[in-house]
Amino acid sequence: MAPAEDDISIEEKRVYAGTAGRTDAYVPTESGVVRVALSADKIGAFDMVASDPASDAAVLARDGGPDRVGIATADGLCVAGVDDPEFGPVTDDPVVAVGVHDGAFVLAGEDGGIDRIELGDGGSEPTATRLGSVSDPRAIDGPLVAAGDGVHRLTEGDGASASGALAAVGLDDARDVAGAGVPLAATASGVYWLGNGWMTALEGDATAVAADGDGHAMAVVDGDLFVHASDGEGWDAEAWTAAALPVDEEPVALGYGPGVSVAVTDAGTLCVDAGDGWRHQVVGVRGVAGVALALVE
Repeated sequence: MAPAEDDISIEEKRVYAGTAGRTDAYVPTESGVVRVALSADKIGAFDMVASDPASDAAVLARDGGPDRVGIATADGLCVAGVDDPEFGPVTDDPVVAVGVHDGAFVLAGEDGGIDRIELGDGGSEPTATRLGSVSDPRAIDGPLVAAGDGVHRLTEGDGASASGALAAVGLDDARDVAGAGVPLAATASGVYWLGNGWMTALEGDATAVAADGDGHAMAVVDGDLFVHASDGEGWDAEAWTAAALPVDEEPVALGYGPGVSVAVTDAGTLCVDAGDGWRHQVVGVRGVAGVALALVE
């Protein structure tokens, strides 16, 4: 079993503060957004950085300035800098999912509308562009949108800034998507990967999926965690391995950061693996809705 934070040695704490760097995990929940500091697989301090319920979170990397964290709330998209997580509203209509694509936030409204939000520079106002609409949106990752009526994809080129830039690409009852590298989708009938059409990766009731773009991927199927290694042969079931978390809890949110895999459970435990097995920390929140990772230093 992985050690809790109180069991981390003085030497490990020096590593946490120094050479290993820091990544922050943002966990949206029914009671607010929790930020957890990570350094490789060392889990540091955690605090509540937003007190309103949030249904999703995403990190927008920016050149020449601090990265931005966006959270989906009933009051709209709220954004903060990773160096100073003071969240402020950017839109004012209810948002159920948020992702990042092509240098901008992409959000799904409660009404099914999909919008691209470009943040203003130098005090200018954000710009919103309607890309299309879906039925019952659930998740956004890169160019992919998971919805009750299947998977949708943002079109490339000029379509990325024009109305109607969203195309249905198949499947039904999509719960989650991973848009980095080989496209993946978690649906009520299993995990699928996009090759010559959608191909079955894992059969079962799939609820979450994540990928890092370099061949690593994770998925939750029938409540169990499965991992795909970067050197896995293909994407069918033989390329996935069942993984055991250090706690007997169901993972509900998955994410990747620099050199780390993160899984958050339904009981509010954050688990992190940097290649030497899982460590964990009880964060103490319920209603976990996602996880987004931001490189801080």
